[in-house]
Amino acid sequence: MCIRDRIDTHQQHGKEGTIFLTSVDEPSRYGVVLTEENGQVKSFIEKPQDFVGNKINAGLYLFSKSVIERIKPVPTSLEREIFPQMAKEGQLQSVMLDDFWMDIGQPKDFLTGQTLYLQHMREKDPSKLATGDNIIGNVLIDPSAQVHKDALIGPDVTIGPGVVIEEGVRIKHACVLKEATIKANTWICDSIIGWQSKIGRWVRIEGITVCAQDVSVKDELFLNGCSVLPHKVVSASIRAVSYTHLRAHETGRNLVCRLLLEKKK
Repeated sequence: MCIRDRIDTHQQHGKEGTIFLTSVDEPSRYGVVLTEENGQVKSFIEKPQDFVGNKINAGLYLFSKSVIERIKPVPTSLEREIFPQMAKEGQLQSVMLDDFWMDIGQPKDFLTGQTLYLQHMREKDPSKLATGDNIIGNVLIDPSAQVHKDALIGPDVTIGPGVVIEEGVRIKHACVLKEATIKANTWICDSIIGWQSKIGRWVRIEGITVCAQDVSVKDELFLNGCSVLPHKVVSASIRAVSYTHLRAHETGRNLVCRLLLEKKK
């Protein structure tokens, strides 16, 4: 998508806002956007149970500076408060995205999106991907990360700035964020390791596990399918959990999910 072209489109229609839409197969999972034939937004319908359309908010917007005057100095939701009023006044235009789009609001979807993005890099700019005897498939490693030559990484892995990965570590289908440390001989698969987290030696993490920021996992533990809150120390294995009370605004989109976990008895 060419941003310059989109800005030109926004300026040409003359409305305060441009909202980008995409089509989905299951619109009942999202808020549907209803539009006129010329693309002007009519209204928003939150998670309709009956089919009213399949165009949804893609989460990308362009605004004129005047929109700032609509936002009061109090907690405000663009989607729930500002956009409906702009649509009512005829000041919101929609544009359909013609590029690939997916919702990465859940950890599993985030990892799927990462895999697709890495494959896109392989096809468009493979020079940015890591290479070496210890790299398998598509792997993106920040230049400041320290990865031991005897750690085996990939496929479908991203490693952020300042990450330290020791010898004997095996990582695949995973995301390791800024300044995390993975100690020797640990296995990580299908999981997300948060900023400044410290994973001990001989740990096994898998099953869409999410460790939030500054999580510490002691040596020789097994974490399977769990989400750990920020600044927590894990000193016992979590072999199976159930997920309850996931708040609507707390998803994998910011990787710091607040899940109340119950051990499966």
